[in-house]
Amino acid sequence: MTDTIIQPAIENPPVAFTQEHVGWAAWLPPLQESELTERHYEALVDRARAKSPYFALLVRDPAILEARTKTDNDIFYNTADGLPRAERELSAAAASRLNGCILCASVHARFASQYSKRPDDVQKLLDEGVGADLGERWNAIVAASVALTQTPSAFGKEHVTRLRDAGLADEEISDVIHGAAFFNWANRLMLSIGEPTPAAK
Repeated sequence: MTDTIIQPAIENPPVAFTQEHVGWAAWLPPLQESELTERHYEALVDRARAKSPYFALLVRDPAILEARTKTDNDIFYNTADGLPRAERELSAAAASRLNGCILCASVHARFASQYSKRPDDVQKLLDEGVGADLGERWNAIVAASVALTQTPSAFGKEHVTRLRDAGLADEEISDVIHGAAFFNWANRLMLSIGEPTPAAK
Protein backbone atom coordinates (compact mmCIF):
# COMPACT_ATOMS: atom_id res chain seq x y z
CA MET A 1 0.00 0.00 0.00
CA THR A 2 2.84 2.41 0.75
CA ASP A 3 3.91 2.51 -2.90
CA THR A 4 0.57 4.14 -3.80
CA ILE A 5 1.06 7.06 -1.40
CA ILE A 6 1.87 10.40 -2.97
CA GLN A 7 4.05 12.72 -0.91
CA PRO A 8 3.87 16.01 -2.78
CA ALA A 9 6.91 18.23 -2.44
CA ILE A 10 5.19 21.46 -1.51
CA GLU A 11 7.25 24.59 -1.88
CA ASN A 12 6.25 27.41 0.45
CA PRO A 13 3.13 25.70 1.85
CA PRO A 14 0.59 28.08 3.41
CA VAL A 15 1.21 28.51 7.12
CA ALA A 16 -1.08 31.46 7.94
CA PHE A 17 -4.86 31.63 8.07
CA THR A 18 -6.18 33.71 5.23
CA GLN A 19 -9.30 34.58 3.27
CA GLU A 20 -7.32 34.21 0.07
CA HIS A 21 -7.70 31.10 -2.09
CA VAL A 22 -5.63 28.11 -0.97
CA GLY A 23 -4.95 24.90 -2.88
CA TRP A 24 -4.76 21.32 -1.61
CA ALA A 25 -2.77 18.21 -2.54
CA ALA A 26 -3.75 14.63 -1.73
CA TRP A 27 -1.36 12.08 -0.24
CA LEU A 28 -3.22 9.28 -2.04
CA PRO A 29 -4.01 9.25 -5.75
CA PRO A 30 -7.33 10.88 -6.66
CA LEU A 31 -9.30 9.45 -9.55
CA GLN A 32 -8.57 11.05 -12.90
CA GLU A 33 -11.49 12.53 -14.81
CA SER A 34 -10.99 9.86 -17.46
CA GLU A 35 -11.72 7.21 -14.80
CA LEU A 36 -15.01 8.68 -13.62
CA THR A 37 -18.28 6.92 -14.36
CA GLU A 38 -21.79 8.32 -14.20
CA ARG A 39 -22.05 6.87 -10.69
CA HIS A 40 -19.02 8.92 -9.67
CA TYR A 41 -20.54 12.09 -11.15
CA GLU A 42 -23.81 11.37 -9.36
CA ALA A 43 -21.90 11.11 -6.09
CA LEU A 44 -20.04 14.37 -6.75
CA VAL A 45 -23.48 16.07 -7.08
CA ASP A 46 -21.74 19.01 -8.81
CA ARG A 47 -19.81 17.72 -11.84
CA ALA A 48 -17.29 20.58 -11.57
CA ARG A 49 -15.98 18.99 -8.36
CA ALA A 50 -14.27 16.35 -10.50
CA LYS A 51 -11.46 18.90 -10.93
CA SER A 52 -10.88 19.12 -7.16
CA PRO A 53 -8.24 16.65 -5.92
CA TYR A 54 -10.09 16.43 -2.60
CA PHE A 55 -13.41 15.35 -4.11
CA ALA A 56 -11.68 13.26 -6.77
CA LEU A 57 -10.08 11.29 -3.92
CA LEU A 58 -13.27 10.99 -1.85
CA VAL A 59 -15.27 9.81 -4.86
CA ARG A 60 -13.37 6.51 -4.69
CA ASP A 61 -16.25 5.66 -2.33
CA PRO A 62 -19.19 7.22 -4.17
CA ALA A 63 -21.93 6.22 -1.74
CA ILE A 64 -20.21 7.87 1.21
CA LEU A 65 -19.27 10.97 -0.77
CA GLU A 66 -22.83 11.41 -2.03
CA ALA A 67 -24.22 11.25 1.51
CA ARG A 68 -21.49 13.60 2.75
CA THR A 69 -22.14 16.16 0.01
CA LYS A 70 -25.91 16.17 0.38
CA THR A 71 -25.51 16.65 4.14
CA ASP A 72 -23.07 19.50 3.58
CA ASN A 73 -25.37 21.19 1.06
CA ASP A 74 -28.39 20.91 3.34
CA ILE A 75 -26.54 22.42 6.30
CA PHE A 76 -25.11 25.39 4.42
CA TYR A 77 -27.46 26.09 1.50
CA ASN A 78 -30.89 25.32 2.93
CA THR A 79 -31.37 28.74 4.51
CA ALA A 80 -35.08 29.34 3.95
CA ASP A 81 -35.45 29.05 7.73
CA GLY A 82 -33.03 29.11 10.63
CA LEU A 83 -29.61 30.73 10.86
CA PRO A 84 -28.47 33.18 8.17
CA ARG A 85 -25.87 31.78 5.77
CA ALA A 86 -23.15 34.10 7.13
CA GLU A 87 -23.39 32.62 10.61
CA ARG A 88 -23.49 29.03 9.37
CA GLU A 89 -20.23 29.83 7.61
CA LEU A 90 -18.90 31.48 10.77
CA SER A 91 -19.47 28.27 12.74
CA ALA A 92 -17.52 26.30 10.11
CA ALA A 93 -14.73 28.89 10.02
CA ALA A 94 -14.41 28.82 13.82
CA ALA A 95 -14.18 25.03 13.90
CA SER A 96 -11.62 25.10 11.09
CA ARG A 97 -9.56 27.82 12.80
CA LEU A 98 -9.40 25.80 16.01
CA ASN A 99 -8.54 22.57 14.19
CA GLY A 100 -5.81 24.24 12.16
CA CYS A 101 -7.35 23.48 8.76
CA ILE A 102 -6.01 26.37 6.67
CA LEU A 103 -7.94 25.41 3.53
CA CYS A 104 -11.35 24.96 5.19
CA ALA A 105 -10.87 28.12 7.25
CA SER A 106 -10.09 30.12 4.09
CA VAL A 107 -13.16 28.85 2.23
CA HIS A 108 -15.64 29.41 5.04
CA ALA A 109 -14.09 32.70 6.13
CA ARG A 110 -14.58 34.02 2.59
CA PHE A 111 -18.22 32.94 2.63
CA ALA A 112 -18.75 34.43 6.10
CA SER A 113 -17.30 37.73 4.86
CA GLN A 114 -19.34 37.66 1.66
CA TYR A 115 -22.67 37.05 3.35
CA SER A 116 -22.13 39.13 6.49
CA LYS A 117 -20.32 42.10 4.90
CA ARG A 118 -18.03 41.97 7.96
CA PRO A 119 -14.65 41.00 6.44
CA ASP A 120 -12.64 42.77 9.13
CA ASP A 121 -14.32 40.78 11.91
CA VAL A 122 -13.85 37.54 9.99
CA GLN A 123 -10.18 38.36 9.49
CA LYS A 124 -9.91 39.10 13.20
CA LEU A 125 -11.08 35.54 13.90
CA LEU A 126 -8.39 34.21 11.57
CA ASP A 127 -5.64 36.47 12.94
CA GLU A 128 -6.38 36.33 16.67
CA GLY A 129 -7.99 32.92 16.92
CA VAL A 130 -11.25 31.77 18.42
CA GLY A 131 -10.91 34.06 21.45
CA ALA A 132 -11.26 37.19 19.29
CA ASP A 133 -14.00 39.61 20.34
CA LEU A 134 -16.49 39.77 17.47
CA GLY A 135 -19.52 41.09 19.32
CA GLU A 136 -21.69 38.99 21.60
CA ARG A 137 -23.84 37.24 18.99
CA TRP A 138 -20.81 36.09 17.01
CA ASN A 139 -18.85 35.40 20.19
CA ALA A 140 -21.63 33.05 21.33
CA ILE A 141 -21.63 31.24 17.98
CA VAL A 142 -17.85 30.87 18.04
CA ALA A 143 -17.83 29.68 21.67
CA ALA A 144 -20.44 27.01 20.94
CA SER A 145 -18.59 25.91 17.80
CA VAL A 146 -15.30 25.72 19.70
CA ALA A 147 -16.80 23.64 22.50
CA LEU A 148 -18.20 21.13 20.00
CA THR A 149 -14.87 21.04 18.17
CA GLN A 150 -12.76 20.44 21.27
CA THR A 151 -14.96 17.50 22.24
CA PRO A 152 -18.74 17.19 21.92
CA SER A 153 -19.15 16.68 25.66
CA ALA A 154 -17.67 20.16 26.24
CA PHE A 155 -20.79 21.64 24.66
CA GLY A 156 -23.45 22.11 27.30
CA LYS A 157 -26.55 23.99 28.35
CA GLU A 158 -24.49 27.08 29.14
CA HIS A 159 -23.68 27.40 25.43
CA VAL A 160 -27.35 27.02 24.51
CA THR A 161 -28.29 29.66 27.10
CA ARG A 162 -25.67 32.05 25.78
CA LEU A 163 -26.88 31.56 22.21
CA ARG A 164 -30.47 32.19 23.26
CA ASP A 165 -29.43 35.28 25.19
CA ALA A 166 -27.66 36.50 22.03
CA GLY A 167 -30.97 36.29 20.18
CA LEU A 168 -30.81 32.88 18.48
CA ALA A 169 -33.95 30.77 18.24
CA ASP A 170 -33.76 27.02 18.80
CA GLU A 171 -33.77 26.32 15.04
CA GLU A 172 -30.84 28.70 14.62
CA ILE A 173 -28.96 27.03 17.48
CA SER A 174 -29.46 23.71 15.71
CA ASP A 175 -27.84 25.22 12.60
CA VAL A 176 -24.81 26.38 14.63
CA ILE A 177 -24.41 22.86 15.98
CA HIS A 178 -24.70 21.24 12.57
CA GLY A 179 -22.29 23.65 10.90
CA ALA A 180 -19.61 23.26 13.56
CA ALA A 181 -20.07 19.50 13.95
CA PHE A 182 -19.88 18.87 10.21
CA PHE A 183 -16.67 20.83 9.80
CA ASN A 184 -15.13 19.43 12.93
CA TRP A 185 -15.35 16.08 11.14
CA ALA A 186 -14.49 17.45 7.68
CA ASN A 187 -11.34 19.21 8.96
CA ARG A 188 -10.01 16.02 10.49
CA LEU A 189 -10.63 14.11 7.29
CA MET A 190 -8.93 16.73 5.12
CA LEU A 191 -5.96 17.04 7.48
CA SER A 192 -5.42 13.28 7.48
CA ILE A 193 -5.31 12.71 3.71
CA GLY A 194 -3.50 15.72 2.28
CA GLU A 195 -2.10 19.20 2.85
CA PRO A 196 -2.72 22.80 1.81
CA THR A 197 -0.77 24.26 -1.08
CA PRO A 198 -0.36 27.75 -2.51
CA ALA A 199 -3.27 28.68 -4.76
CA ALA A 200 -2.72 28.00 -8.46
CA LYS A 201 -1.93 31.16 -10.40
